[in-house]
Parts: sequence; structure tokens; C-alpha cells
Amino acid sequence: MHRNFKQVSRVVFGHGCFDQLDDILKEKRINSKKMVFLVDHVFKGSELEKKVPLHKNDELIFVDVTYEPKTSYVDKIRDDIKNSSDLLPDGIIGIGGGSTMDMAKAVSLMLTNEGQSHEYQGWDLIKKPGVYKVGIPTLSGTGAEVSRTCVLTGPVRKLGLNSDYTVFDQMVLDPELIKNAPRDQWFYTGMDCFIHNIEALEGTYINEFARAYGEKSQALCEQVFLEDHPDSDDKLMMASYFGGMSIAYSQVGACHALSYGLAFVLGVKHGIGNCLAFNQLEDFYPQGVEKFKKMMDKHKIELPVKITKDLSQQQFEKMADICLGLDPLWENALGKNWKNIMTKDKVLKLYEKI
Repeated sequence: MHRNFKQVSRVVFGHGCFDQLDDILKEKRINSKKMVFLVDHVFKGSELEKKVPLHKNDELIFVDVTYEPKTSYVDKIRDDIKNSSDLLPDGIIGIGGGSTMDMAKAVSLMLTNEGQSHEYQGWDLIKKPGVYKVGIPTLSGTGAEVSRTCVLTGPVRKLGLNSDYTVFDQMVLDPELIKNAPRDQWFYTGMDCFIHNIEALEGTYINEFARAYGEKSQALCEQVFLEDHPDSDDKLMMASYFGGMSIAYSQVGACHALSYGLAFVLGVKHGIGNCLAFNQLEDFYPQGVEKFKKMMDKHKIELPVKITKDLSQQQFEKMADICLGLDPLWENALGKNWKNIMTKDKVLKLYEKI
């Protein structure tokens, strides 16, 4: 059966379009007339904070995404919001990188779905729509602004809340918001886009719908990271959008599977985790890894080395179990027979090289 997937229904793009946010939200202030803004804590006291269009009953919550977002953190924010009012907010607005936007999607869903967020880690387990939600990226590359998942670290695994209900209702894509991103974060987040394009385009799930978006995204990534373009912020923002659209009808692969294990055991952030894993995957994606290394050289990026050298055997085993538990990613990378190809011993040897 062909997938009938959900897309973001409203998108605004362009320099300065963040200033339209108040008008966009106006028609959604219906019941509680309250909006909750989840903003990356790095913007506390910044000019961006001053531009958030707060009304009388609105709530601004700075979220700490120093580490990968946890299900327990989502549940705490959900509980705090519910305890602050008898009415659910009319909307959740996530302003930040991929982790902040994932937090916003998850909180929106958990305001209307009973239980704890870790119970919904998986595919199509969410049963009710969340409250209205808006994604506003201040880093580009993850595709979180367009994807049907919000990736969380739970008590036993790192996995997304994957469902059609997870998709944002509105995106605000303002290149002005990403132009001053720290250089290393800019690179690592952009590489998430480059890498998942490689995984999608060379995967077994690929079709012409996904290929069309993925190839355009990949071309934009190469312009941004291998060439010099004055409008690189615009290009990277659109690369992230197209890359996310490509993944909606395909899948990521071996690199993301390895990265999830690193994140769960070591708390490695998603972007750099992908870079650390991809750097060891010449046998899987030789041309992609070659371009990746050229990009690192051009932008003078030096990856951490030997970050797994002091791990116990138990920790290595846990990483491998997390990694190999992501069946769709490995099937996309290696085909339906992947379990006979990618053994636990091979995964452990890859982790030992990181």
C-alpha cells in the first residue's frame, strides 16, 4: 500500500517573515486565547526574545536542549502547562533548532494524548491530534520543521513519536534567524541534512517522489558547504525543507542508526553524532563520505576522536542493541536481508573506531 503522508499545511518563507508571526497566530487564538512559546534557552535575553509576540495570557518557556531531549522533560513541560490553566493553550510554538522543534511537537501531542511520552515512541502510536503547533527554525538541517517525527530519548531507547499527527500546522522559515548561528553548530546541523540525503538517495526505500526532493536538497547542500554563495542561508534553509520532504517518503540509514546509539549512551547531540558515525562509513557510502571530508576540510572542522575508548562492554552492548533495534533504517540501508549482513560484531567494531 502506498503511503498517504501528511504535509505541513501552511508555510511562509523569506527574510523578515518572523515579524508576521503575531498575525499568523491571531486567528488561532480561539478558546484559551493563550499561546505557549518554547524557545531554545540560548536566546534568553537576546534580540530574538524581544521579538516574540507575547500577549497577556501567553507563556514563554525557555527549553534547555544542551542534551538530546528526553521524554521525561516533555512530560514535565506538559504537566506544567496543564497545571497553569484549566484550558489547553490554543497553540505551541517551537523556536530553535531541531531539538527545540521536536520538543514543541511532542508537548503539543502530549497535551491531548494520555499517559507518558515514552509510551508513544514508535510508529503511528499517537491516537489524537495535538494542539495547533508552529515550527520556527533558528538552525537548518534536521528537517524537523517538516518531518512527521519528534525524536526523544526515553528510559530504554532513543526513538521518535512518528505519526501524521506530529507534523507542524505552520512553518515560519526566516533566513535571518539562522545567519548568526555558531559555526560548528551550523556545520553539524547542516551535515544532518547532507547525510540523510545520502542515506535516502542510496537506500532501498527510494522512489521518484523522494528522489526529486532529495536530489535538490543535496545540490543545495553542496553549494552551501563546497562553494561560496552570498545567499547560503536561504539555500540551507530550503535544503533542510526539501531534505525533510524526501525523508517523508523514504528513510534514513546506517549513519542515523549508529548515531542513535551514541546519543542514548553518551548523550552525543544528533548533528555531531551523525558526523562521527558517517566519518566511519566509507564502505556504505563511499562517495558521500569523500564529499563530507572535503566539506570538513573547507570549513576547518575537527571531529572529536576516540570518544568511545573508555566505555564498558555493557555500554558498547547497549549502543549496539539501540542501533540494531531500528529495523526500518537498516532495511533501507541494506535491504530486507539486512540481519544477515549487519551483525552485532560489525556494529561493535564501528563503535570502537569512533
